[in-house]
Amino acid sequence: MSAATTTVPGPDGAASRLRWALADSWTMTRRELAHWARQPVAVLVNLVFPVMLLLMFTYLVGGGRGVSGDPTEYLVPGMLALTMAFGLEATMLAVTQDLGKGVIDRFRSMPMVPGAVLVGRSAADMLQSVVSLAVMAGVGYAVGWRWHNGAAAALGAVGLLLLLRFAMLWVGIHLAMVAGRPEMVTAVQILVWPVGFLSNVFATPASMPGWLGAVVEWNPMSATATAVRELFGNPGGATGSWAAEHAELLAVLWPVAIIAVFFPLAVRKFARLSR
Repeated sequence: MSAATTTVPGPDGAASRLRWALADSWTMTRRELAHWARQPVAVLVNLVFPVMLLLMFTYLVGGGRGVSGDPTEYLVPGMLALTMAFGLEATMLAVTQDLGKGVIDRFRSMPMVPGAVLVGRSAADMLQSVVSLAVMAGVGYAVGWRWHNGAAAALGAVGLLLLLRFAMLWVGIHLAMVAGRPEMVTAVQILVWPVGFLSNVFATPASMPGWLGAVVEWNPMSATATAVRELFGNPGGATGSWAAEHAELLAVLWPVAIIAVFFPLAVRKFARLSR
């Protein structure tokens, strides 16, 4: 059943409208954060899964193939980048469940800023991503990873990682609204794995067949992984290619391009729901 969108006269003045939008967005963010307390197992799984991958590739499978230097210092920054792609299924499930239960329709009929639902969902996801990065960095430090270029460079690396996450988040939100049903999320989530594993997270492009290495170097996740390795002062397995030499530039351009495509698509899709 469709729910009509209620148009409520906003407060006078740009400052008042901004405060209204921020208040609605914060309310939606608190709603999403409250779900953490009700679903601690799901939150724990999202935190533990990338840690398990890191430990497996460090001690069992062996990561950092083709690296001259400590393979752990190569692997951990790559895993930090890969972590930014994991956990999207939780956001996608939350969106599809709200759609299926009619929650989105009810929100759209309330006197609130329409985009507050999406802002709240994205803000909660970004907060969880910060926690995931902190956990992964702590585990990486415990297994021998170190950063060597100071606090400013480390903060720059974290900024690039969160920018990648923000871009991936809007891809997930849009695809969730397209899928519409929770059972479709698993099929969509499978698309994340090729992006993650066709990258230089676990091995250098130089250790791969030429054509595959070229594809890997232009992967957005490879750009972020290479850039954060440079900022952390970790071995990067540089190949001398244009993509490797300009990794920091690509680590900004790729996410910005993804956001420029999927943010408007998600907003437009949300605006057209239940019409």
